[in-house]
Amino acid sequence: MRKSLFSVMLGIISIVQLSSCEKTPNNTVKSYYDKGEFNGSVLAVNNGKTVCDTALGLSNMEKNIKLEKTTPVYIASLSKPFTAASIMLLQQKGLLNYDDKASKYIELPAYAQNVSIRQLLNHTSGIKDYESIIFSKKGLTNQDVLGWLNGLTQLQFPSGSKFEYSNSGFIILSLIIEKVSKQSYGTFLSEHIFVPLGMKNTWVYDSSTASKNRATGYNKNKQLDDYSILTTGDGGIYSTPEDLHRFDQGLRNFKLINKSNTDLMYTPAKLTDGKLSYYGFGWFIEESDGRKTVSHTGGLSGFRAIFWRDLKRNSCIIALTNQGDAFPLDDFLKDMKRTLQ
Repeated sequence: MRKSLFSVMLGIISIVQLSSCEKTPNNTVKSYYDKGEFNGSVLAVNNGKTVCDTALGLSNMEKNIKLEKTTPVYIASLSKPFTAASIMLLQQKGLLNYDDKASKYIELPAYAQNVSIRQLLNHTSGIKDYESIIFSKKGLTNQDVLGWLNGLTQLQFPSGSKFEYSNSGFIILSLIIEKVSKQSYGTFLSEHIFVPLGMKNTWVYDSSTASKNRATGYNKNKQLDDYSILTTGDGGIYSTPEDLHRFDQGLRNFKLINKSNTDLMYTPAKLTDGKLSYYGFGWFIEESDGRKTVSHTGGLSGFRAIFWRDLKRNSCIIALTNQGDAFPLDDFLKDMKRTLQ
């Protein structure tokens, strides 16, 4: 009887220990890797302390190259916070205003003449998203998207009246950055964001960077599904969790963006009917229990990315994968957030 009771107690202790173990960030990441659902790199910070910094799997499956923490991975729409920050830097230099019409800087079709920079930043412009229509074209450029927009005849809705995510809008912002700064999008970001923050493994993909060391994209069946377009503003950036954390800290410490612009960046857009959206300048915004969190995801071809930030607690979760559709991003984020409680 005593032996049986002892065995039961040992079993309970083992279950408790296992349960406790699984609640750690590193073990959560490992569990997704072991299930074949994650191949990539993760950085998690809780109240300013790094609690997970790891890379698992392969950067290139054909060549059996290990994915390192310093391996740049395509971040897709996680590029949008960088585009927004670039526009804010130009505003701080007095080179543009948020309520300027975008058509003041670049040539746009007649129906888009009154769209403002502010409306492009917070996805209330009404400009149609190109991705569902011409996304599959290999080597697609910003000029291709602009040409496609010129073939349309109207906005999706009156500007400012609703939120509707538009990659096309952020391509227009990229073109404005280039026009105003007289630099390429990649050069501007490098000089004004990447280099000042020490983001040594972050760059914008183009013909000059195509041969750089980087992760190759795959689908859940480990078949090649690599990045193959050339648009910027809506995407285009390769980075690492460590470098994205440097961006996080740079924003928190006002190294790039001043206090008033930082507040504006995390303020939801007010629509013409008085309702608020849930997107500011380059970030999705969530407020609950007095806590404000901002986040952005990215997904294209064989890549998925998540960047979640608790503004009050100096906590963040960053995950990048090069085996895109194998990764249940929402479930992963929920499980990781539980480990930071």
